[in-house]
Amino acid sequence: QLTYIQKKCRREHDGPGVAALTSEERTRWAKVAREYLISLNPENLTMLEKIQSSLLVFCLDDGSPRVTPEDYSQVATKVLTGDPTVRWGDKSYNLISFSNGVFGCNCDGSDEVRDIPLPEELVFTVDKKVLNDINQAKAQYFKQASDLQLLVYAFTSFGKKLTKKKKLHPDTFVQLALQLAYYRLHGRPGCCYETAMTRYFYHGRTETVRSCTVEAVRWCQSMQDPSTSLFEQQHRMLEAFAKHNKMMKDCSTGKGFDRHLLGLSLIAKEECLPVPELFTDPLFSRSGGGGNFVLSTSLIGYLRVQGVVVPMVHNGYGFFYHIRDD
Repeated sequence: QLTYIQKKCRREHDGPGVAALTSEERTRWAKVAREYLISLNPENLTMLEKIQSSLLVFCLDDGSPRVTPEDYSQVATKVLTGDPTVRWGDKSYNLISFSNGVFGCNCDGSDEVRDIPLPEELVFTVDKKVLNDINQAKAQYFKQASDLQLLVYAFTSFGKKLTKKKKLHPDTFVQLALQLAYYRLHGRPGCCYETAMTRYFYHGRTETVRSCTVEAVRWCQSMQDPSTSLFEQQHRMLEAFAKHNKMMKDCSTGKGFDRHLLGLSLIAKEECLPVPELFTDPLFSRSGGGGNFVLSTSLIGYLRVQGVVVPMVHNGYGFFYHIRDD
């Protein structure tokens, strides 16, 4: 089936690239471009509904990103900032296959599972206005993509075997290393989001671990202070480890607070109630609240499939990582 699609597409001229519209600002795409597209021809609505009800979008990308065991930067860049006309932003899962056999995906969390339908070519009816909207969407997409710097490297000196041998949790080791790196680079702590899984609960998803703890900051400060003894640095590091491990356990067992606060905020909006002062306080945003974490991080497992994530804020960092055995 994929071979059939590939041969057919190579015989055809490039289409208008309607998929680029889904990379636009959400309200503009939903209320302006999408509604206008539907008004041109009822068949456009039919095709949109087919895409929305599909299991996933399979993207055949003509790019050939270079990949080495130590450097995934090119493929990460292509997956995250590649051609918007062959990505469908509304779908929670875009599986991207490049011409050299390398693959990647753009995905959001979803629990939906559907039967895989036969492939079907979808041809939208467009006019000059839609083509102009597509060009505008592509322009803003590439402008934002050009503002991203992606680096995906493999740390090969050691892995989780050594850290576990030293009785240090591998994930906490990475989180504290990240805190120290940010502190050394910027001279200040960085509010940090790490994903905790709440799989103990029915339909459990995630909770936020705020990795920038008082203990982590004290350790970073000690590492930057030449007068601090090695013993004191080690002591503060172990305190930071213990605090992070406890937070991860608490958040995974329903004792976090970020999702609770999010629920209260959404209830206030749905009930047209005044927004509690907590959510409008500048310190709430500076601490990362409201999606303002400078460091957005997540352990994606212990396998060789790598992921990337865009930062939550401008001049922030997105940090997905997996941990090798050795």
